[in-house]
Amino acid sequence: MTHELPDDLRTPLRAYRTMAAIVGVLLVVLCLVGLPLHYGYLVSDAPWLAKDTGAGWELGSNISEYLGVAHGWLYMIFLFSAFWLSRRADWDIPFTAVTLVSGTVPLLSFWAEHRATRRVRAEWADAGSTGPTAPTAA
Repeated sequence: MTHELPDDLRTPLRAYRTMAAIVGVLLVVLCLVGLPLHYGYLVSDAPWLAKDTGAGWELGSNISEYLGVAHGWLYMIFLFSAFWLSRRADWDIPFTAVTLVSGTVPLLSFWAEHRATRRVRAEWADAGSTGPTAPTAA
């Protein structure tokens, strides 16, 4: 459980998990609802998808415009929180890179969040009360 972690891991983990969920939901709505409605006129002659006049096209345009911008800004916060957690948890570069990129692929942020949470909790449990070993200065 999160409350068993020390504050220097609990706070970044909570921030990362929150941002991964927000970024993940926005990206799913953007990619699976907004973009198909916005560009649906390219593959369908349905009047409700007609460019500039259809209600579906208009909804898709609004979702794409507003959620696209929101996702972009929130992704920056996601990157910061993931990087912050990676430094506190002493992750290696490949694990960190996959975690950072996960906010750009629909549904992947949910998998990466689960993976990161499991790793942080497992490493903390393995290390006991001393927590993960910090890198030593050479």
